[in-house]
Amino acid sequence: MIEVRWHGRGGQGTVTSSQLLANAAIYEGKYAIHIPEFGPERRGAPVRSYTRISDEAIEIRYGVINPDIVVVIDPTLLAYKDIILAGLKDDSIIIFNHIDPSNAKPLDGYESYAVDAYHIAMEVIGRPIYNTAMIGALVGATGIVKLKSLEEAVKKRFSGVLADINIKAVRRGAKEVIKVE
Repeated sequence: MIEVRWHGRGGQGTVTSSQLLANAAIYEGKYAIHIPEFGPERRGAPVRSYTRISDEAIEIRYGVINPDIVVVIDPTLLAYKDIILAGLKDDSIIIFNHIDPSNAKPLDGYESYAVDAYHIAMEVIGRPIYNTAMIGALVGATGIVKLKSLEEAVKKRFSGVLADINIKAVRRGAKEVIKVE
């Protein structure tokens, strides 16, 4: 089983990202579960969401405690390393949004990937909603699902022009993510 923990802020699509990933995995014939973490969230407040993907039925119905992958949608949350790094395994992967990926540094020795999701979102979507660029970066860095499956999930979630621009953001995120050394 692969477990992913998402960190973002309300209004950035953190919960939607987890759901899109789960749906993409299901399109590939895998088992997947998406678990949003709700509380008194409001736009801008920190939000977490979780995704589990497996070749076998998933019986676990609570948040991810020891993630294989952490995705940080909002770069300001990197200031809270104790929360971002909580429960990571030695071989966990971190994918984060960084304004200048070529100057990013790995987080505390973990295998780390960065993408400038802010500029992708502003250029493609016209608003600072980074989630589809970040889920594209996740797929580009890890191959957790096929890009085509993710695009299908985006088409099912959005429609028309909104689907088209989000697919473009996904593709750019997948293409532009880099491993930081």
